[in-house]
Amino acid sequence: MEPTIYLFFKGNCLEAMSLYADILHGQIQYVFRNGDAPDDQRMPGGDDVVMNMSMKLGNATIMASDNSDEMYDKPQGFCVSIPIPSAEEFDRVYARLSKDAEQITMPPEETFWADRFAMFRDRFGIPWMLNFTGSKATQQ
Repeated sequence: MEPTIYLFFKGNCLEAMSLYADILHGQIQYVFRNGDAPDDQRMPGGDDVVMNMSMKLGNATIMASDNSDEMYDKPQGFCVSIPIPSAEEFDRVYARLSKDAEQITMPPEETFWADRFAMFRDRFGIPWMLNFTGSKATQQ
């Protein structure tokens, strides 16, 4: 079994997931919009509301959809954690994902476990942790 991350957005799912795919080199697998559904199975909102979409990111799948104002809850109690392979890639990903961030919880800095680590909530409200272990990788 492998878990799948499922994210909810407040009307900007396609924009957010397209940005994530671009930044993280993911691949959008499919997008089902409200307009694709039979009338009796539609969500509240217009034809462009995303009912379900999927992005492949390495071996992981991230799925997402829009929610109506009544059903939307701001994400809490988790972070999407991404291991970054190099310092340069960390800087690139951090700069793009944190642009116009709602909150920077921990700006990029060295920790006892990583050469670079950062925590923030992006402009779409999704909480992220980026980690570049670098020279602090454990030897196995």
